[in-house]
Amino acid sequence: MTSTVRSPWAALAALCACFFMVMLDSTIVTVAIPAILTGLDATLNEVIWVNSVYLLANTVPLLLTGRLGDRYGPKRVLVVGLVVFLGASLWCGLATSAGSLIAARAVQGLGAAAMTPQTLSFITRLFPAERRGTPIAVWGAVAGVATIAGPVVGGLLVQHVGWQAIFLLNLPIGLVGLVVGVVLLPDWRPRARVRFDALGAVLASVGLAALVFGVQNGQHYHWGSIVDPIGVLPVIGFGLLALGTFVIWQRRMRDEPLVPLDLFANPTFSYANLTHGALGFATTGMFLPLVIYVQSVLGLDPVASSLLCAPMAVAAGGAALIAGRGLRRVDGKHLIMAGLGGLAAGTVVLAVLAEPDTDPLALVPGLVLAGVGIGLVFSPLTAAATLGLPSHLVGAASGVFNTSRQVGGVLGSATTGLLLQVGLSFSVPEAARQVARVLPPRYADEFVERITQAANTASQFGGAGPAVPADWSPTIAERVRQLAADAYALGFTNAAKATLVLPVVVLVLGMVWAAGIRMPPTGTAKNTGLPHQRATP
Repeated sequence: MTSTVRSPWAALAALCACFFMVMLDSTIVTVAIPAILTGLDATLNEVIWVNSVYLLANTVPLLLTGRLGDRYGPKRVLVVGLVVFLGASLWCGLATSAGSLIAARAVQGLGAAAMTPQTLSFITRLFPAERRGTPIAVWGAVAGVATIAGPVVGGLLVQHVGWQAIFLLNLPIGLVGLVVGVVLLPDWRPRARVRFDALGAVLASVGLAALVFGVQNGQHYHWGSIVDPIGVLPVIGFGLLALGTFVIWQRRMRDEPLVPLDLFANPTFSYANLTHGALGFATTGMFLPLVIYVQSVLGLDPVASSLLCAPMAVAAGGAALIAGRGLRRVDGKHLIMAGLGGLAAGTVVLAVLAEPDTDPLALVPGLVLAGVGIGLVFSPLTAAATLGLPSHLVGAASGVFNTSRQVGGVLGSATTGLLLQVGLSFSVPEAARQVARVLPPRYADEFVERITQAANTASQFGGAGPAVPADWSPTIAERVRQLAADAYALGFTNAAKATLVLPVVVLVLGMVWAAGIRMPPTGTAKNTGLPHQRATP
């Protein structure tokens, strides 16, 4: 017995609510770091792990959870993931120690990993290919807006309610999504039993866990020893070895592998995933130096710096909706390439305008241009990744597609952070030599030496500036502290400008990959893509 979906648009609203929470929670914690440090009497490393463990737990199981949707049905996996996510969100809001919060965030990440592939899988089943442009546009708009809105919403909640509210916010959104989803989402299940590749799941999970952990935490351990004698690079190497073994096993596994390699026989799917990874890398790599710059150099507080990005979120959401409608008339490849180009151009504008004394509002045009670029990419890229896939591979494909974005983001964060750190070690001493020219010679050399030492530490100077010798006069000491702040502002700005070159280069590479995508307008390809699915009770 089969039945059609009564209200696919209402069902889409439930899916978007789930996806909104997942994407929001990947960025919302950033502005709450100072409040969590104080509220839980935590160390900086513990608070960093509050965010890192969520990204780790949200990335590693994606290949597995995508396939679980193919086996047990996406509704069941989605509902379980949503319940876990909501329970963990409540746990986060009630946490009284850093350890408890980290554990809760890990469980929250696992719930997010269960939900994410199912949202995209459902869209391809709820809507036929010729009507899928607008729903995917809405899904893409949610992704773009939630990612950028995280710091904005987080800043407002932390300032006016408390850091716990950033997690408790999920409860009303998630409960509404849960009720609507249980009532309206079809309980689609495979007609034939799908076998489970246990060894493939273990190899993929262990490999991704080691790779993501190593790359994500390399800077913290200074790319050296984690626990003697285990080092960061051997852990990354082990992860790559496990993933290589996983690929070999998938080639040998002819009956229901975890990731059917037939997916990659479709060049459009392969290029879409490479492009998605480049997008994840670039967006993460752009935000890291930008957020530090506007707060540390321009002096904006977390709320002000978050509101500065609000026009970017609005632009991303509007562009995503426009791109979804444009899929009916324009080759999706052109929209993707235009979006990547817009994001690259916006990043270049930000790099050019960034100076120690820049008016923050002068950055808005660059942010809006970058937001338009992000919005133009999400919808057609998602449509390209799902185009023409057989229904029994949708879950696996969605898992791969989301994993490419997450891994790209982790690599972007780690690589940009490392490049920024190296840039500071060169640019801050050079800036110190420039500003030291106004000091008497007897102070100048020691000033440059102390600034250089401070630039090579993870904490930089701290709020009071570098220490000065006790025998210096108060007037000279105060002047030196001011010059030190000027040197840091100039040095960090120069390092950030140079660091932003990397996301631009990756975006250009993404445009090259996007050129390989073959995707005719949906209005002229009604028989292309997945057929409209019916629910099987």
